[in-house]
Amino acid sequence: MTNAMTFEHQTFGKRLKTMCKVDFRRMFTQPLVYIMLGISLVMPALILIMTTMTGEGAGESAEMFTNVWQAVSSLSGAGGGMSLTSMCNMNLIYFLAAVLVCVFVADDFRSGYAKNLFTVRAGRADYAFSKSLVGFVCGVGMLVCYFVGAMIGGAIAGLPFAMEGFGVGNLVACLLAKVFLMAVFTSIFLVMSVIAKQRLWLSIVLSLAAGMLLFTMIPMMTPLDATVLHPVLCLAGGALFGAGLGAVSTVILRKTSVV
Repeated sequence: MTNAMTFEHQTFGKRLKTMCKVDFRRMFTQPLVYIMLGISLVMPALILIMTTMTGEGAGESAEMFTNVWQAVSSLSGAGGGMSLTSMCNMNLIYFLAAVLVCVFVADDFRSGYAKNLFTVRAGRADYAFSKSLVGFVCGVGMLVCYFVGAMIGGAIAGLPFAMEGFGVGNLVACLLAKVFLMAVFTSIFLVMSVIAKQRLWLSIVLSLAAGMLLFTMIPMMTPLDATVLHPVLCLAGGALFGAGLGAVSTVILRKTSVV
């Protein structure tokens, strides 16, 4: 009697599931993600408290937040501009997400983990999509922490919570749009990271540069008075960018050296 050895066929779905488990475990056992979540929580509270104190001490000439919701986003047609209230809001989280994704990917290449992974099995596609998913989840977590921090900071600073020019439904649509838009940014950051590989400084520079090019579009896509159309468009954009740029990242990994 002969003993036949059988090997289970590993489909893309099974490989992706395994890769996601590994990446989520690796991500949430690193202190970096908790540092980023902590920064996202504390940052809006400090911004609101400090600007309120500075504004009160400097008089009416100093620009300051007039309500809590300005720390989340601005109303459509408010003119994005380069003012304090339009720059220091939830949109800053996209840049923190860039740092998180770049550090996570660069660490794979510097430690030799990526080389070992691709040598054992050709998992470039599942690697790219897994990294996009992990980056997206962590980015959403930072958005949630920012929102909580803004509510706490606004209460401490004594800022009003009155919704002028928008309602609860608009606010929910705004937040959903920001969540879905995170998929677009994390996909872009992943492409920059696999281009730079172990060169962390280069991946961060490229990611921040790409983020700055899109920064002025965020207020238009995620205003406080957002309608159902805004999250739908951001969801579609996130899905398209996630799939498209995930494929681009896969091609880059296949065509370039992993060291």
